[in-house]
Amino acid sequence: MKTNNLGWFSIFRLGLVQASLGAIVVLTTSTLNRVMVLEVGLAAMIPGALVTLHHAMQMLRPRMGHGSDHGQRRTPWIIGGMATLALGGVLAAAGTALMKGDLALGLAVGAVGFTLIGAGVSAAGTSLLVLMAKRVHAQRRAAAATIVWMMMIMGFAVTAGSAGRLLDPYTPLRLVQVAAGVSLLAFLLSLISIWGLEGDDAQPEATPEARPPFREALKQVWQESDARRFTLFVAISMLSYSAQDLVLEPFAGAHFGFTPGETTKLSGVQHGGVFAGMLLVALATTLLRSTPAASLKKWVVGGCLASAIAMGGLVAGGLQSGPWPVRANVFLLGLANGVFSIAAIGAMMALASQGRGAREGVRMGLWGAAQAIAFGAGGFVGTVIVDAAKYLGFAPGPAAAVVFALEVVGFLAAHWIALSVNFEKPAEPATVTPAQGTAVHQPA
Repeated sequence: MKTNNLGWFSIFRLGLVQASLGAIVVLTTSTLNRVMVLEVGLAAMIPGALVTLHHAMQMLRPRMGHGSDHGQRRTPWIIGGMATLALGGVLAAAGTALMKGDLALGLAVGAVGFTLIGAGVSAAGTSLLVLMAKRVHAQRRAAAATIVWMMMIMGFAVTAGSAGRLLDPYTPLRLVQVAAGVSLLAFLLSLISIWGLEGDDAQPEATPEARPPFREALKQVWQESDARRFTLFVAISMLSYSAQDLVLEPFAGAHFGFTPGETTKLSGVQHGGVFAGMLLVALATTLLRSTPAASLKKWVVGGCLASAIAMGGLVAGGLQSGPWPVRANVFLLGLANGVFSIAAIGAMMALASQGRGAREGVRMGLWGAAQAIAFGAGGFVGTVIVDAAKYLGFAPGPAAAVVFALEVVGFLAAHWIALSVNFEKPAEPATVTPAQGTAVHQPA
């Protein structure tokens, strides 16, 4: 049985799959959003509701992971998920194109498209992470996660730039053509990248105990203390991570007088910090593997604490009227966020194989669902709190500071929960008798 055998080129191939996934998602969640609001003239809540539908569908992640656990092969789920995602991308664009002439029909087609997008991301994304967890050596996990996630962001950037040029001058037909082209190319690239990567040596688990119904498998995973605590950690940390998404730029404009261009650059500063944090963890855990700096738990815990401190700086900035080093503060926030998030993904890979055997997909799906729901809810919750604070008479700065202060509390809570999770416990082998006719997974 092959385990922990993926080299850097194979990890790069997995990154191409993630980049392909990101290419379709960014087209549907950003480009279509703009077209619905500006070219079609719809209220912003309509594309917002469709994007929320895509996030809500990711509650299917545990069920998708359970399905891949049954066969102990992830490639069919990745290919099937990418095919579903590609079809959803085309239908979402077709629905958007139809909205100008027939709103009801366009919304119906668009809803089907965004539903398929959520289902496709759930199937492909969950199985890709499980494949990484099972086939990437522990000492490479943080670096592998960094490579794969940066390639996904590269997929965002390349698609946004290329599609933007191809869409001018805009017509509904051109929108569908561009979406179909991006979806087809992304599917073919992912198919070529994943083909033959997993191998054909994984055998299905044969015993009823190893293949329980989904509800029983989910119950078994939830009874594992580390899996349960990590789910709570993911939900709280990602809610705190995303609550400022729709608050930070308006805060900088209203409280510090930043122009639209300056607030856009501020977002770039934050993303630059995230990249730096990811690279820092990847290099430390790979090059300093025999030192305490290689401990993913230390990076997760430290990143959450640093995020709380950086967010506290924004609270202070929102409560005072004088100058404040906003750009430096936002860069440090991005750096801390990048550290804890990429370390958490590496830790997730380690935790996925802990506990009862053949439950990796359920665990990864559970955490993926918690992440998607928390991330989707975070931005909305942040704007609601700001609006409520303004309604109560708060100025823009203090109103945003209320959101930032709650995020401080969230990051401190996530820090406390992470301390109680055993990230580095050795994986238990799935003990199976020879009479059961299945191969035995041994830990590295």
